[in-house]
Amino acid sequence: MTKQLRAARTRQALISSAAIVFEEHGYGQARLALISSGAGVSTGALHFHFENKDAVAQAVVAEASHNLLAVSGAIRRRTGTALQTLIDTAHALVDLLGRDPVTRAGFRLSYDRERGGEPGLPAQWQRCVGELLDEAAAAGTLADGVSRTDVTAATVAATTGFEVLGRCESQWLSARTLTGFWRLLLPCLAAPEALPLLDPSGTTAATEAITGRAGREAYGVETAAPI
Repeated sequence: MTKQLRAARTRQALISSAAIVFEEHGYGQARLALISSGAGVSTGALHFHFENKDAVAQAVVAEASHNLLAVSGAIRRRTGTALQTLIDTAHALVDLLGRDPVTRAGFRLSYDRERGGEPGLPAQWQRCVGELLDEAAAAGTLADGVSRTDVTAATVAATTGFEVLGRCESQWLSARTLTGFWRLLLPCLAAPEALPLLDPSGTTAATEAITGRAGREAYGVETAAPI
């Protein structure tokens, strides 16, 4: 194993460990010693890769952002309409929030008042939803009079809200819960001729994005060996 590959795997292990620590303790109470021990390396090795705790948090958010971009990009290439892409991407995001500590920690760090900083992932997800609704409007698949601003707000609030509720009850981060949300929203959102063509439970594109190449990237590399 080359030194560069070893270092890359160690950095990935630190990000994965940090996500778990941030999720369990929050930014303020997270300790670098916990992060390094969780990755199986010394604090010196951690500081080789990251200057301080905020740098580690930024790396977690960046990794979570990559997860979302990789999955949403894969779904866009597999679906035929913007509205189905939106449905499938929401399903993939909820799946990631249920399975992947890095994605969960990325969202939670974006809301953490002790850390402050940029809006991060919620703002990225909001842009993604807004862009897809703009595409749907241009294609004529939105119902007359639909407010894209209101639909964006409802979609972002619901999906990120499911993550908060899912901390206590895992059913909130289930495909069934999100399918119910889309069944409620789609009749008000989609044009009559577009509605029968949409699957509120998501298509295989969402599953393939998670389990395929983009999904493997989103869930990271194998556990690193210490440097």
